[in-house]
Amino acid sequence: MGLIGRDREIGRLNGLIAAVGEGGASLLLRGEPGIGKSALLRQAAAVARGAGLRVLATAGVEAEAHLPYAGLHQLLRPVRDHFDVLPPSQRGALRAALGIVEATAPEGYLVALAVLNLLAETAEAGPVVLIAEDAHWLDPSTAGVLAFLGRRLESEPILLLASARTGMATPLDGAGLPDLVVPPLSEQDAAALLDAHAGDLPAAVRGRLLAEARGNPLALIELPAAVDGTGDTAVLTGPWLPLTARLEEAFTRRFAALPEATRAVLEVAALNDSADPHEALAATRALTGLPVTAADLAPAVEARLLSDDESRTAFHHPLIRSAVHQAAGAARRRDIHRTLAGVLAGQPDRRTWHLAAASDRPDEEIATALEAVAARAQRRGSGAAVVAALERAARLSVDPDRRADRLLRAADGAVELGHPEIVDRLLDQAGKLELSRERRARLAWIRAAFDDGLRGGSMDASALADLAESVASDGDTDLAVRILWSAALRCFWTEPGMPARNRIVEVAERLPLDPLDARLIAILGYAAPVARGAVVIERSQRLLARSVPDPRTARLVGSVAVLVGSFDVAIAQSAASLAGLREQGRLQLLARALAAQAWAAAQLADLTVALPAAEEAGRLAEETGQPFLLGLVLATQAKIAALRGLFDQADELAAEAERLGTRVSARNVLATAQHARALAALGSGDYPQALARLLRMHDITDPAYQLALSCHTVADLADAARRGERPGDAAGVLARMEAAARTTTSPSLHDGLRLARAVLADQDEAEDLFRAALAADLTRRPFMRARTELAYGEWLRRQRRAAESRQHLRAARDTFDALGTSPWGERARRELRAAGERSSERQAATSELLTAQELQIAQMAAEGLTNREIGKRLYISHRTVGAHLAKIYAKLGATSRVQLHNALR
Repeated sequence: MGLIGRDREIGRLNGLIAAVGEGGASLLLRGEPGIGKSALLRQAAAVARGAGLRVLATAGVEAEAHLPYAGLHQLLRPVRDHFDVLPPSQRGALRAALGIVEATAPEGYLVALAVLNLLAETAEAGPVVLIAEDAHWLDPSTAGVLAFLGRRLESEPILLLASARTGMATPLDGAGLPDLVVPPLSEQDAAALLDAHAGDLPAAVRGRLLAEARGNPLALIELPAAVDGTGDTAVLTGPWLPLTARLEEAFTRRFAALPEATRAVLEVAALNDSADPHEALAATRALTGLPVTAADLAPAVEARLLSDDESRTAFHHPLIRSAVHQAAGAARRRDIHRTLAGVLAGQPDRRTWHLAAASDRPDEEIATALEAVAARAQRRGSGAAVVAALERAARLSVDPDRRADRLLRAADGAVELGHPEIVDRLLDQAGKLELSRERRARLAWIRAAFDDGLRGGSMDASALADLAESVASDGDTDLAVRILWSAALRCFWTEPGMPARNRIVEVAERLPLDPLDARLIAILGYAAPVARGAVVIERSQRLLARSVPDPRTARLVGSVAVLVGSFDVAIAQSAASLAGLREQGRLQLLARALAAQAWAAAQLADLTVALPAAEEAGRLAEETGQPFLLGLVLATQAKIAALRGLFDQADELAAEAERLGTRVSARNVLATAQHARALAALGSGDYPQALARLLRMHDITDPAYQLALSCHTVADLADAARRGERPGDAAGVLARMEAAARTTTSPSLHDGLRLARAVLADQDEAEDLFRAALAADLTRRPFMRARTELAYGEWLRRQRRAAESRQHLRAARDTFDALGTSPWGERARRELRAAGERSSERQAATSELLTAQELQIAQMAAEGLTNREIGKRLYISHRTVGAHLAKIYAKLGATSRVQLHNALR
């Protein structure tokens, strides 16, 4: 029998299945329990198999949600023999995640990329349909993999179909999947369904059933069975109950009528975290002493409580499991869990979970065993399982101090997962205990660690420095460094004041660390970018000369180089970190490395680097749940748009960045957005507005003030002040910058001051200062050199030395054109016209013809990378890369990678 009243939903699913060979898609079915989501997925699977497609399926089960990658095990079981097609790092990560081998904890995103590539390889033989039923109960690790896949199936012959209950959260919610709400059946269709399953009901009973079911197919099918043809409508009468509760009551009545052995098997199956029938039967025998066999399952199948599948003890519907679970009672449930633990002696993790569920009082032995479970989950890369095990261990702890430590460790892990609600719950529990001074400080640090301390009520930077000093004195240097890094990050996102900055530096410099430790260098640069700028620059140079840094070290060096104004180092070291971070699947850190690279490249107007880095950083920041980093990236994209002359786009991006940054006073976001608006004003010739915005960045009382970033606006400030004929307004700021330059060796600050001195100099001094500025080594900073050439050419023309001005204006124009900074190029053209020379029309740069992601893929292809290698780097499949390359070739008129290389040059 076909599904009654579901033509619209079936048509949508069949259309997706028919089109999967042309490109991938996803769909999330939502609806109340019993509305027919599972039935629709079963029909879709049958249609897909009938069309020759491969179907891989999994289902969330509430009892299995604590088991790392339980759902992924089920999904990939048919293709486990194909793991060898994966690159070694991905193959190892996937095998470790599934517990096939013992290995270092893989990053969840690396596991997800391995699954994407495995499925893409599988799809080479024909399209694949993935089905995930009851996604709200999938273990978090599996749900995270499916969310990752859902974002990346656009060019793959892979279809992801999932279902979730309305009102229940799942990681798929944030993946941007299209959804389809499955509504109740119409009155006509509900009546037809009821008649198809129970056509001989008395009219009064039929009317009551239709009213109670309210178009819910499960109710229409199952409630008549509770009436059992006798007219006993007790399940329909009595006090009003929600439909789910009434259905559970109906299932409980049916369950109560089963033989004793069958009831016992169902009770065990309802509490077991596996559908293995052998486990259920063995545990039932141990529990009851009865000679239970598979034949005892038959009455449950006949009563439509269990599915007719000899390989699994699968309930016909999750509400049946819930009904059996509730009917068992607390004492009976503890007995069953204890019995299951005995059956699972060879599976320590599952055994421990059942022992924990069987315990109704603190038990240190079980709590210690749960810590071991957490350690094994950590090795498999399942942070959610780590947090769950530690939280349960805390509940079973006898000693309050150990309970507090376990809660704090669980909360620290929840910070890494990006779940503030779990962090708050765990810390609230810990806060009710009698905590030592150090534990209370750790609690405050963990609460403050979320979102780099931007959440309300965060521990201030000075207090964090004090805590780090205390922890270091107890001998835990690594923890002290982590805490001090949190304090240093406050100085990037907020303004804690000079006493706090100095305190961080004081504690950092007393830690027993190698002076060339990248963590120490980063802490000094973030806390004191001017006062310790020369130290940071010098130590970074020595560190890089000593050895090739690992990805995390390179990322730290690149990140701090932004603050101290070594933008070429920032770009190079951020770039150096990318391959390793991609390989390790560290997408949160990858987003930060790309954001630093984009910010530095935008400051140098190196748009071929800035555009793709910012685009990918933004996508990853959103995907990894870093909203304030996303704000910084959006502000950086606003700067890029301003440099390209896309002023409306710059305004929109800056406004969105400010929306994200204002609510938490994220000063780096607001400063960058303000700088973007100033650049747009400079580019459009509104010099008073540009000056006003730049002066805000130097006003410590203004939310857009950020100590480090303000040092990189000196050239813009001088340009706006001179062109706006208000040099006096900038005098105080420039004097402070001159004082700062006597402390730091920041290339950015010194470059800017050289130009500012020349631009704002008296007529007698200007020429020598312009020549001194041009004599500086600006090879790796062509935008600054072009601005200097432009300013010098403008000055020469004003001195009526038009012939001399042309070579400088021409050089500036050509550089601006090559960089794609059209407002400055047009300004140079206007000056050249005034100097008596006409310019040809500017040719569009390659960066203007391609999207940011296309530019990134084109650059990688031009370097000689294969589609598979590009896909591995960008966390997309090689098919998606191929689709992008086809568009790139068409836009650039290229037919090969060699031609692509030439076009990009």
